[in-house]
Amino acid sequence: MKTILSNQTVDIPENVDITLKGRTVIVKGPRGTLQWDFNKINVELGLLGKKKKRLWVDKWWRSRRALATVHTILSHVQNMIKGVTLGYKVRSVYTHFPINIVIQGNGSFVEIRNFLGEKYICRVWMKSGIDSSVSQAQKDELIFKENDIELVSNLASLIQQATTEKFWMVSMFLKKEQFSSLMNKI
Repeated sequence: MKTILSNQTVDIPENVDITLKGRTVIVKGPRGTLQWDFNKINVELGLLGKKKKRLWVDKWWRSRRALATVHTILSHVQNMIKGVTLGYKVRSVYTHFPINIVIQGNGSFVEIRNFLGEKYICRVWMKSGIDSSVSQAQKDELIFKENDIELVSNLASLIQQATTEKFWMVSMFLKKEQFSSLMNKI
């Protein structure tokens, strides 16, 4: 059964401005500007109110599965609003004894050395715009900061994939490579 109309709205904070160009959403805030293109999704986007502080998304005559895109679009916009106001931070903490993770090349890549005794040096290249630093408060901790949740999450997953055991018995070694959850306060 098809639903005739599905619509949802999201409130926009005072210090954030959203502009629409077709189905492209541009969010400007105190920490910068983010842009997301929704051109391949058949929805209607608009701003409500005199001050245009509410974004609405409409989808017409679709099945229940297709209507899930309305909430997905609003989630992306809410993540962009959090990014331009608070930013995102991911911490990488490792406690496996011989492992060594270092930021090299003026913050352009992360080197993972001596992982489970391997001689191979694994390099994970970072996308431009990610601020990387070594924590002063805790030993063996790396901090990655960025406004865009996609870039930070992608880097965390690449490092996680680089430090997976391939042909080892997991019970033989103690490996504690962890990523803390995404935090909004920087």
